Amino acid sequence: MKSNPICLEPDSHTSICKFHGLNDDKVNKYEYNPLNQEFTVDQINIKDDRALAERWVKKLDFATIVKPLRLNKIIHPFEIEPPEINDSHLELLKLWTSVRASALDSVKDSVLDSVRDSIRDSVRVSVWASVLASVWDSVRDSVQTSVWDSVWAYISDFFEIDDWKYIDHKPGENPFNPCIELWKQGIVPSNDGQKWRLHTKNGIAWEGDI
Repeated sequence: MKSNPICLEPDSHTSICKFHGLNDDKVNKYEYNPLNQEFTVDQINIKDDRALAERWVKKLDFATIVKPLRLNKIIHPFEIEPPEINDSHLELLKLWTSVRASALDSVKDSVLDSVRDSIRDSVRVSVWASVLASVWDSVRDSVQTSVWDSVWAYISDFFEIDDWKYIDHKPGENPFNPCIELWKQGIVPSNDGQKWRLHTKNGIAWEGDI
């Protein structure tokens, strides 16, 4: 697709058919999201082969298709039994506060340099559908921007990128890992401009200054 004079779209059934010389009206059309393993039938035009297609796509090594993509299981932080907040969690929070301001722009632009925006947005939508709505409902309006930052940090965990834009870090290191580590333990940070809070499925587990 690097040489694409007729502007084919990798996410378009029509473009895929055109690239392979197939009749668009004489193929079956499916979609698959490798993050949540959701297989969708778009259109059956010939003999129904959905079972064969689903088996085939679920065996694919997606690293050969989207190299930076990491097929992690989507973690819902408020479905995890959280630990008691201790100094290690506060240290992770402190590290997160030092990089949080860069998260949204860094993840959006760094990922876009590596994959199509449709792939980045697919990850974002998958996370949103799985976790964000309920997390969002559990926090106040005044802290929702900071929760968005946590979501973008978590999205970064689905991509293997050596150089994250707009922030100093060691090559190959994800600078947003402190927030990711909290998320994976069932802890979501928030800030209202004054106080920091650590939210779990049980509510606010910690509140204070960092």
